[in-house]
Amino acid sequence: MKITVSKEDYLKAIAEAEAEGEPVIAATLAKWLGVSPPAVTMSTRRLKRDGLIEADPGGHLRLTGEGRKIADRILNRHHLIERMLVEVFGMEWYKVHDEAERLEHAVSEDFEKLLVRKLGDGAACPHGNQAEVYPPAERRRRGWTTLDEARAGGALEVVSVYERDRKLLEFLDGIALRPGASLELVARNYDDTISFRVGGRMSQLSSAVARKVWVKPA
Repeated sequence: MKITVSKEDYLKAIAEAEAEGEPVIAATLAKWLGVSPPAVTMSTRRLKRDGLIEADPGGHLRLTGEGRKIADRILNRHHLIERMLVEVFGMEWYKVHDEAERLEHAVSEDFEKLLVRKLGDGAACPHGNQAEVYPPAERRRRGWTTLDEARAGGALEVVSVYERDRKLLEFLDGIALRPGASLELVARNYDDTISFRVGGRMSQLSSAVARKVWVKPA
């Protein structure tokens, strides 16, 4: 069985959608990968044929054991590339996801080992995410919550942020809301926004954006 770049992209997208709590259906993959619904149908048919994914009667997709191995390998290489770009080359943290998307398929096993030797193993990427993706239920079990669900009062620390949206990352960087940042949630407002203080500065976020930021008690 030949594992193409396209197959790797689909398997990784399924794993990432699971981690973000998104419904893993054809429409989600079409949106995330920027392809048409018929293209998703054809590709998922091949992945099922190859024993890499399964689907329930409602059309929800899940990785098989073999599909998970491939997705984890690509996710790990993506993670290492992001760390390399920041830790070795000093690239801005909000730029590295897009670069890693382009480079992850070109990483050989030998280069992957060199990256691990250089960077070490187990550290989070610049967006606060581990190489092993955690679904929302596991994050909550660890005591994390999304910023839109956090209670006002008390210090919070940003654990991780949703990394697929470059404009979102640049916006968060502009208000100093980065992994590791300390903040205080001040109020929930009538217009479905939240007010918080970070770095001595007051800012506001819509609930939709705050939902993409995971925090824990500082």
